[in-house]
Amino acid sequence: MTSDTTVTATASGTWTLGDRVVHRIGFGSMRLPQTGPALVPDAAPRDREQALRVLRRAVELGVNHIDTAAFYFSPLRSANELINRALAPYSDDLVIATKVGPARGIDGEWAEHARTPERLRTQVEQNLRQLGRDHLDLVNLRIVGTDSVAERFGALAELREAGLIRHLGLSNVHPHQLTEAQAIAPVVCVQNPYGIGASAEQDALLRLCGDQGIAFVPFYAIAGTGRQYGAGETEPAQVQEVARARGISTAQLRLAWTLHRGPHVLAIPGTGDVAHLEDNIAAGAVQLTAEELALLDQAHTG
Repeated sequence: MTSDTTVTATASGTWTLGDRVVHRIGFGSMRLPQTGPALVPDAAPRDREQALRVLRRAVELGVNHIDTAAFYFSPLRSANELINRALAPYSDDLVIATKVGPARGIDGEWAEHARTPERLRTQVEQNLRQLGRDHLDLVNLRIVGTDSVAERFGALAELREAGLIRHLGLSNVHPHQLTEAQAIAPVVCVQNPYGIGASAEQDALLRLCGDQGIAFVPFYAIAGTGRQYGAGETEPAQVQEVARARGISTAQLRLAWTLHRGPHVLAIPGTGDVAHLEDNIAAGAVQLTAEELALLDQAHTG
C-alpha cells in the first residue's frame, strides 16, 4: 500500500471529545508492549523500534486520539513510556486518554483495584510521570461490578478541579453508574466492550450516550469475546459474506459497522503492526449500505 492510496483517519469523520476535536478512528495501545496476548505476566516484549514506528505512523495518518493505561506493560515495555518516547513533545491536537482503577504488580500479576482517593491519585501521578505530562487530557475510571462509583469518581473530579485532569470518562460501566457520576462532574465518554454480537444492554447504553452527547468508545470491537487474547472465533456467515463482497477483512468490516452505530462512536483498534494499523484506519472510509447493515444486524442480534 503506497502513501498515495493510504486512507487517513480524516475519512472517519470527527467528534468533539470534551473541548477537543478528534477523528473517530483512534488507536488503542494495549497491544503495543508485547506480541501475543496482552495483560499477562509472561508476555513476550515487542521490538521497541517496531512499537515506536506504529505510534509515529498512526499520528502521520491523522490519528489524534490515543488510548492507554499504566497497566499496559510487558516485562520490558510500557505503553505509556513508548508513547512518550515516540510522540513527545506532543502535538496540541493530540488527545491521550488513560484509565485508572485496575492495578498490576511489577511481576505483571493483577492486584486489587484502586478504590480509595489516595490510590487513585497515585495512579494518576504514575500516568503523568510515564507520559511526561503536567496534566492528563482524559482519564477514564475503570469499574468492575455494579456498586457505587461516587467516592472514586469524586476523587478524580477533585483532581480535575486541581488541574491534573482535563476531562473525565467511565469504563466498563452500567447506566446507573453513569447517572451517578454525572451528578458529580461532566462525563465526556463511556468506554465499554462493544462490537457485533454485543449484548442488548450495551446497545441501550450506546444509544443513551448518543442521546446525551457523550462519546461511546468501544473496546474489543474486533476481538469480541476473545478480549485481550484477540479474535479467534469463526466469524458469523453474514460478516464473512459482506467482507468478501467488499474485498475487505472481517476486522475492517467490524470496525466500519461499529462506526455506523452513531456519530458519537469512536473506535480505538490496537495493533503492533504498521500494515494492520493502516488497514484499521482505512476502515473509517468504508460506507456500508442499508442492505449490508441489515445483514450485519442479523449477525449482531443472533
